[in-house]
Amino acid sequence: MAPRDATALALDPENALRSEAQALNAQYGELDTPKLLETALHRLYPGKVALVSSFGAESAVLLHLFSEVDASAPVLFVDTRKLFGETLRYRETLVARFGLTGVRTITPDADELAEADPQGALWLKDPDRCCHLRKVLPLDRALDGFDAWMTGRKRFQSSTRSKLELFEVADGRIKINPLANWSVEDLKDYAARLDLPPHPLVAQGFPSIGCMPCTDKVAPARMRAPDAGAAPTRWNAAFICPRMGAKSTEAGSDP
Repeated sequence: MAPRDATALALDPENALRSEAQALNAQYGELDTPKLLETALHRLYPGKVALVSSFGAESAVLLHLFSEVDASAPVLFVDTRKLFGETLRYRETLVARFGLTGVRTITPDADELAEADPQGALWLKDPDRCCHLRKVLPLDRALDGFDAWMTGRKRFQSSTRSKLELFEVADGRIKINPLANWSVEDLKDYAARLDLPPHPLVAQGFPSIGCMPCTDKVAPARMRAPDAGAAPTRWNAAFICPRMGAKSTEAGSDP
């Protein structure tokens, strides 16, 4: 397990975690992705780290790399109950293809939905609350008991991610970004070499895929490889990702 100062954690947990992330970046920041995954899963946080995956447009690469190291390790998938059917079927395709046995499907609390969104239309009048209810709270609960979590975020995706570290701190635990320094071409080359199945909606003009109400197609001209850290966005004009904010350049928190 990653070394931790129990006293420092008790006195100032956030600062102690930041120090831990800095030390991890200094020691492991030059590892290639397979070795980084092996180190995180088997040495730093054995049994205490999970991959959070949306099974979206760019998810196959990290899920495959992850499965090559430990196909039984936990993978958390938040089904908001507003996802495309294509995403749910794609999840099953990748689970079977990669032999993933640790996938946990996380759903919103039924009682909370019944109280706050009985008609399933909360996204129309309060998208912030809808996202919090259907995505943020379920994921927070699912991460309880884990010391660290992994995402598929990458530096090229937006200007706010241009200096993304492999190890950072988020929500009281270490957050690991194994693909932080991968480029668009790296992803394409890996997927082509391994013949990884693409998300079916990508070919229909969706470069990034989330919940149906908040996802829209992107014009063909913007489907090119992003440059200068500006990624094509999936959010439509009316329903920008509520968790990240209407003016944010972020496109979600998972791959």
